[in-house]
Amino acid sequence: MGIGSTHEIEGFALAGVHVIAASTDAEVTAAWAGLDSNVGLVILSPAAARGLQDQLGARQDLLAVVMP
Repeated sequence: MGIGSTHEIEGFALAGVHVIAASTDAEVTAAWAGLDSNVGLVILSPAAARGLQDQLGARQDLLAVVMP
């Protein structure tokens, strides 16, 4: 799963990753809240990670990585 602005994450879709385009903090938060329980890895753009800073540790079942 990838969350972030379209231009940052669209390449992951070519590899079969489900991506959610989110440009604002509200969109990022909604995307994070809507993740299914079967998602184990989330690739975040730097801006998305900043928007989720307070929520990243809340779900122990997810591994979240931030793109450089």
